[in-house]
Amino acid sequence: MELTAEKAWNECLDVIRDNVSVQSYRTWFEPLRAARLEEMNEGLSLTVRLPSRFYFEWLEEHYFSLLRSTVTRVLGPTGKLFYDVTIEKEDVGTGNSGSSMHLPARRPANEPQGRALWAERASGTPQHTASLPASPEHGISNPFVIPGIRKVHVESRLNPNYTFDRFIEGDCNRLARSAALAIAQNPGGTSFNPFLLYGGVGLGKTHLIQAIGNYVQANAPADTVLYVSSEQFTNEFVQAIQHNKVSDFSLMYRQIDLLIIDDVQFFSGKEKTQEEFFHIFNALHQNGKQIVLSADRAPRDIKGVEERLLSRFQWGLSADVQSPEFETRMAILHRKASEDGIDIAEDILQYMAHNITSNIRELEGALIRLLAHGTLYNRDVDLVLAKDVLMDLVGDTRAPVTIDQIQRVVCQYFNVSEDLVRAKTRKREVVRARQVAMYFAKELTHHSLKTIGLHFGGRDHSTVIHARRSIKNQVETDSAFRQVVEEIAHAIELRTR
Repeated sequence: MELTAEKAWNECLDVIRDNVSVQSYRTWFEPLRAARLEEMNEGLSLTVRLPSRFYFEWLEEHYFSLLRSTVTRVLGPTGKLFYDVTIEKEDVGTGNSGSSMHLPARRPANEPQGRALWAERASGTPQHTASLPASPEHGISNPFVIPGIRKVHVESRLNPNYTFDRFIEGDCNRLARSAALAIAQNPGGTSFNPFLLYGGVGLGKTHLIQAIGNYVQANAPADTVLYVSSEQFTNEFVQAIQHNKVSDFSLMYRQIDLLIIDDVQFFSGKEKTQEEFFHIFNALHQNGKQIVLSADRAPRDIKGVEERLLSRFQWGLSADVQSPEFETRMAILHRKASEDGIDIAEDILQYMAHNITSNIRELEGALIRLLAHGTLYNRDVDLVLAKDVLMDLVGDTRAPVTIDQIQRVVCQYFNVSEDLVRAKTRKREVVRARQVAMYFAKELTHHSLKTIGLHFGGRDHSTVIHARRSIKNQVETDSAFRQVVEEIAHAIELRTR
């Protein structure tokens, strides 16, 4: 069978899949596509297409040995691997939609990673040379940096409570947290630039991106860090226009070492703001500064933002945070209670974690609300209070009680056979149990009198009315019997919890 590029790459993926974690495989290898398989003088050459340049850098740094051994196994000892890296053409009106960089998978030993000049191939165009971003030590000055400008002091606007130590890690956010910590330890020095974190409301995105800033400030105080929401950025830009200070605005942002922008989806529809941010983004990225972004959805799903900007959002790493699983929700509640110095019963925490599932912010808010009610109304913080206070958040989580369940609980309490309450016997202890069961069937279910009667041996609806009236009268006049009824009611509640 003839070996094609797709078959060769699929064989490589089979080997790789067995040697990396599922998350790593999905992140770094699933997006790769086979481009071509060519016969060369020294053997077969497989070319794989990568989505962006940072994939090349990451694969070379972390999976070079694995890829080399895999290609050798599939193509033979003389087999070689090349990458085609898609690069975007930024010239407007040229009609050229882009080209690709053809990179060998084995960089020269004496060449720093990502610094060599490579041959660039554009489909149907002459071959020319292009370079990956160069660093200052190579003597190439950055065109976006204006010499002679002294760095200004900028307030970071970070919340000091948002740190990695206080962020609860789980399966729902493990990749995002690991990437965020790697960035914080080496801002601008990883392939995760920009880093875009996306996910639903209240899942910890703001906490995590600010944790990066707080870590950098604590460990590299000379770096300038700025956290700003997209709304703040837009408002400041509008004010700069009003006061003829757009140049000052732009220069200030270009001096930031770590720029963190929250909720970039709100740039939607703001053309001038997008254009200004586009140029600031380019300046920071070209100068090796770290950019961290957050959004409530993946870049491809953000509407109303220019394609060239969305493309840049995907240059680095996009990671999502998902709704926390039960264990993570429990850990979050334990941490919150511990920080506030509160001892709260485990069954209450489990009740909250089971029923408030989609939003960390809502989960923590529910705990605060519960404790506030207990303090203000001088009530014990127990499961009854939790169900009462949090009813609007969790709804009525109990399954509807059935007549069969009521009969079972009542008969167990009076030590009477369930068959007897449905029989025609008139024994006093059976009549008492039957009437109590009918009373609760009418109070706790939505069944009609006729349906309730049918469950008790086909009795008439008038029998149900008489039983209910009789039990109510005894509850009102006999305190001992009232306690019996309350105990049975509690037993039914526990059974249906």
